[in-house]
Amino acid sequence: MRTNRRDFLKSTAAAGAAASLPYIWTSSSACAQDSDKLTVAAIGVGGSRGRYNRGGGVAQQAGKLGQMIAVCDVDSVHTGEFSAKYDGKLTEYIDYRELLEKEKPNVVTIGTPDHWHVPIALAALRAGADVYCEKPLTLTIDEGKEVCKVVKETGKVFQVGTQQRSENEKRFLKAVALVQGGYLGDNVNAYVAIGGAPGEGNFKVEDVPEGLNWDFWVGPANEAPYMEKRRRYFRWFLEYSGGKMTDWGAHHIDIAQWALGCNKTGPIEVSGTGKFGEVVPDKFDFNALFHGKATLGHGFNAATTFDVDLAFANGSTMKVTDNYKSEDGKTDFGNGILFVGDKGRIFVNRGKLTGKPVEELTEADNEQLDEAVAKLYKGKDMKGHMANFFDSIADRSDPVSDVYTHHRTMTSCHLCNITLMLGRKLEWDPEKETFPNDEQARALMSRPSRSKYLA
Repeated sequence: MRTNRRDFLKSTAAAGAAASLPYIWTSSSACAQDSDKLTVAAIGVGGSRGRYNRGGGVAQQAGKLGQMIAVCDVDSVHTGEFSAKYDGKLTEYIDYRELLEKEKPNVVTIGTPDHWHVPIALAALRAGADVYCEKPLTLTIDEGKEVCKVVKETGKVFQVGTQQRSENEKRFLKAVALVQGGYLGDNVNAYVAIGGAPGEGNFKVEDVPEGLNWDFWVGPANEAPYMEKRRRYFRWFLEYSGGKMTDWGAHHIDIAQWALGCNKTGPIEVSGTGKFGEVVPDKFDFNALFHGKATLGHGFNAATTFDVDLAFANGSTMKVTDNYKSEDGKTDFGNGILFVGDKGRIFVNRGKLTGKPVEELTEADNEQLDEAVAKLYKGKDMKGHMANFFDSIADRSDPVSDVYTHHRTMTSCHLCNITLMLGRKLEWDPEKETFPNDEQARALMSRPSRSKYLA
């Protein structure tokens, strides 16, 4: 594949295509002078050891492939810590809008809390940057539609941080290839376990730490008092994220939907049951919460346990649970994906890929699977998720975790949450991307945003 890429780049350069690109990055750029590298700005870096999110670690990966020039975080302690990794030479910002206007970086990495992902991504795309954004990309279904639209309009390269598509010794890609290659037979269904979430509450309001602009952290969400639990564990607050459904779900639902051949469309029906955090009363109106017309106590309010079923137009189904246990009790797991077809079953998580179809693979089978995995990876060298992003910048192609299929993944994650919020079965039109004849469900596809800090 390496030789083919070089030949491709040479041919496009000869044709004059390369001259139309604002910049070119190649594998040899890692050894080039800083002036030859793409400029990179990190927005949201999470502090030392990533105590609030992993944004800093991801940004450093980009900094090794490009030239890091600036850092932005609403906590000045975080920007100082990150800049120190570059001998204090980075320009530090609190406001991402100011960074984009003054620095005009070629590449932006986004590692903020989830509710800030799309607003910053849209601003970065419109400012001319290629974007690497941590998962989950979206807070709502309509955000996904908007970011797909802007990526298409701007022609920018956008990679989502679902590293299971690139790493973990190709286990997940091989699982996708096994399912799509017919090794499990027909009528394949997926059983996904992503773990439960904490549900405690009654957290005390605290003083805002020095250096943190808390109102900017809250940003587009409704105003809220500061407390360390709200900031550190934002994933368990539906105001800022989607609980385990958009945390581990953004990884495992993604792989399951891909393997079932539905990652460019989506489900047609979703139903299920679950429990929310202890501050959430029965039959609570979540739409009123998001519109600022209802409040909850200070506590985790995402789903703690759940059992959700998604049905697809091709006949496949997917079950999403906090812990999967088969009816006969013989299969029980808390994290991973079980694929079951009429000729066999396989199980995959970050530690293993097992099952009789795997054990029975011949040398010829493995060669065919390697070819299938390469095709799934869009013909690029498998050097890691960030390297795939930079390779895609070089040839202006979609990376392995493209925004369009990730939007479909996140739509399924959001559908799971919406069916739990409403407590009933829902129909979904994957072509029109809406709930037909269901105004109450449609209202949960988007949320009002405070515009104070938006670009």
